[in-house]
Amino acid sequence: MSESAGSSVPPGSQTSLRNANQRRVLDTVRRDGRLTQAQISRRTALAPSTVSSIVHELIDAGLFVAASDGAGRRGQLIGFRGSAGHVVGIDVGHRHVTVAVADLNQEILAQRRHELPDEHRFAEDLELVGRTLDTLLRDRGTARSGLLAAGLTLPAPVDLEGRLISAGAILPAWSGIDVREEAGRRLGLPVVVENDANAGALGEHAWGAGRGARNMAYLKLGHGVGAGLILDGSLFRGATGSAGELGHTTVDETGRVCRCGNRGCLETYVSSGNITRLLADTHGADLTVPDLVAAALGGDLGCARVIGDTGRLLGTAVANLCNTINPELVVVGGELSRAGELLLAPLRDVVSRHGVHGGVRDLRIEAARLGIEAHVVGAVVLALQHAELPTGDAAGR
Repeated sequence: MSESAGSSVPPGSQTSLRNANQRRVLDTVRRDGRLTQAQISRRTALAPSTVSSIVHELIDAGLFVAASDGAGRRGQLIGFRGSAGHVVGIDVGHRHVTVAVADLNQEILAQRRHELPDEHRFAEDLELVGRTLDTLLRDRGTARSGLLAAGLTLPAPVDLEGRLISAGAILPAWSGIDVREEAGRRLGLPVVVENDANAGALGEHAWGAGRGARNMAYLKLGHGVGAGLILDGSLFRGATGSAGELGHTTVDETGRVCRCGNRGCLETYVSSGNITRLLADTHGADLTVPDLVAAALGGDLGCARVIGDTGRLLGTAVANLCNTINPELVVVGGELSRAGELLLAPLRDVVSRHGVHGGVRDLRIEAARLGIEAHVVGAVVLALQHAELPTGDAAGR
């Protein structure tokens, strides 16, 4: 049923068409998760009889399984069998790493987060990832041989081939490394590498606030400020992979020097280190963003003021972004987004004043529904997108 690299099946033959239709069904369930046969038919534009035949072949081959959704036989959901394979999601941040194992239905089965020390290095980080992955697999009784791919996200621009990060000032110990090759060698898996804001956009688009949106921006607020862009339903990465560097929008040409070398970047005002520093004299030098948010929600006026000012500063940059790409939705992620309307209300107010009316009139600005999990969910989505799926023949041999 499947075509190998050396297959002699002629293009346009009945077998070739059958293989292509099978691949469409597999890719649709991989992309969208469990679906009914009627949904698969609509999304692939294949005849219901064709879908039914392919689904039954894949069930017999051990790749698909049908489960009732409570609506009777016609409402059965078709998804991948648990034994069909697994993928890994890895989110490396400035101060943390999260490792997750998911099935081919996009369901995260297990995950673990570790805090990282200052100036953590590539080799040590990947060793920790490998140990954590081994622990997760052992605890679940899942064989490493069933892993198909891994997605790895980083808080830095990544080139279009997913190999090199291009901002040594952000993750200096990772700069200049062929991350895709080295991580793949150390983990023994095909690895796809992506910027964390892009991964957050993919995660929220697949399972969060962005489900169903065709054009959206995801803002990642943390040690830096990034934007992941979904345009016409697909991730937009730009000519070199650095699209969405919203944090380096110039706010004040005479402002402080940013780590990128420019002056007065948005990031120098609204990154987590800068907003907590504003409150160091009154709330202590060890104040964290979660502490700040909790205090603000509890009625602390100083913390609420800093969050509101941050929303207003973000609003100008977001208005400019919306004037450029005209999204229907802006999703705000990162730990600061937990402040909810304390952050979003002033942000919306500035966007409504500075955005072109026709472009922001119906714009929605919402907090990320996946919270800080958006990036590791996006890493899972990336792994699924690039995993080499087995086909019916491969499973049946």
